[in-house]
Amino acid sequence: MVSDLSQAEIDALLAGAGGDDDSGSDTGGAVDEVDSDQLSEMEKDALGEIGNISMGNAATTLSTLLGHKVSITTPTVSVATMNIIQQHYPLPYLVVEVGYTVGIDGNNVLAIQATDAAVIADLMMGGDGTNPDQELNEIHMSAVGEAMNQMMGAVATSLSTMFNKKIDISPPKVNLVDFGKEDVVTELAKNTDEIVRISFRMEVEGLIDSEIMQILSLKVAKDMVEALTGGGNDEPEPEAAQPPPPPPTQAAPPPSAPAPQQPYGAPAAPPPQDYPPPQGYPPQPGYPPPGYPPQGYPPPQGYPPPGYGYGGSQMQPNVVTNMPVSPAQFTPLSMEPVQINEANIGLILDVPLQVTVELGRTRKTIKEILDLSTGSIVELDKLAGEPVEIQVNGHFLAKGEVVVIDENFGVRITEIATPAERAAHLA
Repeated sequence: MVSDLSQAEIDALLAGAGGDDDSGSDTGGAVDEVDSDQLSEMEKDALGEIGNISMGNAATTLSTLLGHKVSITTPTVSVATMNIIQQHYPLPYLVVEVGYTVGIDGNNVLAIQATDAAVIADLMMGGDGTNPDQELNEIHMSAVGEAMNQMMGAVATSLSTMFNKKIDISPPKVNLVDFGKEDVVTELAKNTDEIVRISFRMEVEGLIDSEIMQILSLKVAKDMVEALTGGGNDEPEPEAAQPPPPPPTQAAPPPSAPAPQQPYGAPAAPPPQDYPPPQGYPPQPGYPPPGYPPQGYPPPQGYPPPGYGYGGSQMQPNVVTNMPVSPAQFTPLSMEPVQINEANIGLILDVPLQVTVELGRTRKTIKEILDLSTGSIVELDKLAGEPVEIQVNGHFLAKGEVVVIDENFGVRITEIATPAERAAHLA
């Protein structure tokens, strides 16, 4: 493949690759960091821990998809701009942009070199990854996009566990971007805006030893740190339920003698003499019973009216007695034939029916059927001269005898089957 890089870019790459830098990236040294106080060292350490755990799960997912062991090392966190990243990585990258839909407000960008993406695409499509097609077409990008989607899904699951809240993502947007030529790499931020770059070293079992980048806006990065440190859960803690204050007229029963629980309709104590009946019920003789409830203790909520087991007129079951009962009587069934109304029979007179004449039947085994050949004779269950059966739409209707009319066979009806005979053929 012919390179589109300038000589200066090629010299810079060769100088970086040939140095003694042990960063593990095949693109050269570390990216310059913006002198910014937007992120403290504690926040960078927290982001590194978040990336270490989430990308560890993503590596496990990618290993399952590719069928090769994938390892992603401890990340490096820095504050930079897209201009700085483009200057240090003037190579084609596959940029996967994922938006958070639940739990976090913002986007997450994952950048992987196009050569590494070609290896992943080849493995996803059943190849061995040793001779991938360097030209990424739509099918290759779709395969890599699916792999990145699974990886970011594993990252979202890890974040949900760490932040103790649900986090969900949208389907990824995959684009092939040349960092050395394109003015806009991602819509996440302008080229001069400060962003958070988290770089990882990714190894795929003798096929890939390269660097991938995770790019976040400062707002998303700070939201993650806040969620990790305990301030990211926006859901207010439910207030402890306070018991309602007792009404002014209530007095709690003495703790030394708690009233035992009784089923409804069996009060623990009789009501007092001066306790009025519930509103809406006329006073009745003997209500309320003497001594219920104790003085100063109100009746239970929904205190039942008189006649519900608290004295006065007791409610009796509604039992009807002396009701005359006689056995059920039915009209006897008539054996006379049912009269059919033939007034509208003309509506179906032109409906076609299939008439079949059956000469006879027999039953054979599979071996006997296989032994049949030209000239074989099959004996039927009908005797010579016995009437044949006439069927209409597969149902037995009449009997007849076979005749010859000119050069065609025909059948002369000799007997119409009775309803009993038709029923016997149905069984």
